[in-house]
Amino acid sequence: MTRIYDCTSDSDTSESDTSPSNYRAHIALARTAIGRGALVVVPTDTVYGVAADAFNAEAVQLLLDAKGRGRQSPPPVLIPGIPTLDALAVDVPQPVRDLVAAFWPGGLTVIVNAQPSLVWDLGETRGTVALRMPSNQITLDLLAETGPLAVSSANLSGMPATRDAQAAEAAFGENVAVYLDGGTAGTTYDSVFGQTGDGSSTIVDASGFETNGGFLYIVRSGVISRDAIEAVVGDLLAAEPAVPGTPAEPVPADAAPTVLAPSQDAAQDESDASR
Repeated sequence: MTRIYDCTSDSDTSESDTSPSNYRAHIALARTAIGRGALVVVPTDTVYGVAADAFNAEAVQLLLDAKGRGRQSPPPVLIPGIPTLDALAVDVPQPVRDLVAAFWPGGLTVIVNAQPSLVWDLGETRGTVALRMPSNQITLDLLAETGPLAVSSANLSGMPATRDAQAAEAAFGENVAVYLDGGTAGTTYDSVFGQTGDGSSTIVDASGFETNGGFLYIVRSGVISRDAIEAVVGDLLAAEPAVPGTPAEPVPADAAPTVLAPSQDAAQDESDASR
């Protein structure tokens, strides 16, 4: 039987479920579940996510199956800190480092070229990876113990993103071993949710930076505004549309995250939404 584990500090339950010792025990339960290849639902600063060990191919496939997605929609990877960027990515351009310095931890996902030596299988990534350092402390505490996690929004494919653990449990049920309840997700960005309607992270693609003339592309608008990104990188931010030959429209909230570089086949689907 699955259980939702309360990790909030303002619980109104009669149990001492949110004491420091219980909080640590809940994180340990989630860590153990990840270690045995099971799925865990976690809160982030944007929406709730369903997580798997990024280096366990069977666990990643379990995540994709639970969401109802195929390998052409690889999940993004949440990381515990900025130093992990260089452990997982290669040839990270300086403008990406500037964005990371400005917006991590937070609601920015960057698509970069993955380290070719990594032994993992996230799906059909074409050598890229979507990375984000979230600002939710519960998830950061879990990441500190597990290392990088493949995390996709905690909703079935085509359904709205979930902003609390109860909605995530309704979507996944017994397919998830542990649900960490951190209250309502995304409250930090409530004032800007009107940009996309669900408070998803903004995705910036830098995977083609060395071959496309040195431009970054916003491939999904989200909680970090275009103006804020442009204030950091200036004219290195490509004009819309993000992918040549496509309409200048927002990418759907549950659209696919490891997005292909603009120089690649624009007909390919973008990967699953990196929340």
